[in-house]
Amino acid sequence: MSPLSSPAIIVPETLADALASLAELGADGTPLAGGTWIMRAPLRDEPMAHAYVALGRIAELRRIKISAKRVEIGASATHAMLAAALERCDDLAALRNAAAQSANPAIRHAATVGGNLCARRFPAPDLATALLGLDASVEVADAAGSERLTMEAFLAARGALGPGRIVTKVIVERTGHRSAHSRLPLRKAGDYPVAIVSVAVRLDDADRIVEARIAVGSVEGVPRRWTALEEALAGQPIAAVDVAAIARPRADRFTGRDGVEAPGWYRVHVLPVLVGRAFAALTSAAT
Repeated sequence: MSPLSSPAIIVPETLADALASLAELGADGTPLAGGTWIMRAPLRDEPMAHAYVALGRIAELRRIKISAKRVEIGASATHAMLAAALERCDDLAALRNAAAQSANPAIRHAATVGGNLCARRFPAPDLATALLGLDASVEVADAAGSERLTMEAFLAARGALGPGRIVTKVIVERTGHRSAHSRLPLRKAGDYPVAIVSVAVRLDDADRIVEARIAVGSVEGVPRRWTALEEALAGQPIAAVDVAAIARPRADRFTGRDGVEAPGWYRVHVLPVLVGRAFAALTSAAT
């Protein structure tokens, strides 16, 4: 596309129509939700698509369904909508705080859940990191049907999903875990955090850690689990364990990326402190 030409905008009313349009457009079409990532494509030297299929009028993609067993989050729900919907869901505090703290208020009222997951060159997605820690799954659809992927599988495969497919919803099972979200922003460099740590733990009757899921974002190019620390914390009493001390010799499992807001070594250096803060939030919330 010429830099002076404008892309076509298609505005379907239903999910079926959106999927049909994307199937017809093939590689020339791209879904458009909040647009907070796409609008800055020229600043990243990325070409605009020939056509965008806007999803904002599709009601089912904006719904958030909450039950005692699970939460289903439409891909076009904004960060602000999600934070408000989860106000009373203390077991999902990590996701609630990720939605409430990311970027800035203006962005939170426009940026969508699906956009946060699908921005492949965005290394600091709060929601994707929190959802990884909560073992969420992602529903992806095209004109032929839909499939459900684990968050880990989705993050690994999203660059190869091909044209015509969109994220329709995210599903989080409510399993009784406690969760917390910790991030380190540097305001002078913008809204992107230096590092993100999101945790979810399951405890036994003696408040020992039976299972820990620890997701790290912004340190590398894509969020991923800190499995070495998860394994080291199994069986530890949550109220007495020094998580930062256990994390420190295991931080070298990450290779920090250099960026305008911080060098790679510093991103790795702050991880023990951040994960310690997240676990401190878990224990304080339980008292």
